[in-house]
Amino acid sequence: MEHALALRPAGPEDIAFLFRVYASTRTEELAPVPWSDEQKRAFLAMQFDVQDRYYREQFPGAVFQVILLDGRPAGRLYVDHRDEELRIIDIALLPEHRGAGVGGTLLHGLLDEATQAGKPVRIHVERFNPALRLYARLGFQRVGDTGVYFLLERSPARLRGTASAPPSEG
Repeated sequence: MEHALALRPAGPEDIAFLFRVYASTRTEELAPVPWSDEQKRAFLAMQFDVQDRYYREQFPGAVFQVILLDGRPAGRLYVDHRDEELRIIDIALLPEHRGAGVGGTLLHGLLDEATQAGKPVRIHVERFNPALRLYARLGFQRVGDTGVYFLLERSPARLRGTASAPPSEG
């Protein structure tokens, strides 16, 4: 079934929803931790606040958006349109919307935008994230490793199918 996909700016009224998206990405990781649901929620709230502050401080020019499916919030997409790259800061969907092609559709749009601008697309992805398979199918290559995250890149040369080297970081 086809859904209407749209994006809108995330505002202060979206904090509870954005927290729910964030928490949903950590459920599996926290499942074995012997904390009460209340303790897990408090931990996740603290982590969400730290992450949100970090993103907004480190990427002051970024666009923070809510992903809408059929007019209802379904996830978040944070992108920084830098001079030298298009940086996907975060893309996450609620569990019920994962694996349905929504992320791929959004990524294709970003890749098309970057191709037109002649910029690489970069994203940090946790090394055990199942989405790594999607990024590989889209032609992203690992260009860095922090131990926890891989830095993935899709260069505009790869998008056009040429063999030229990706642009260097400025």
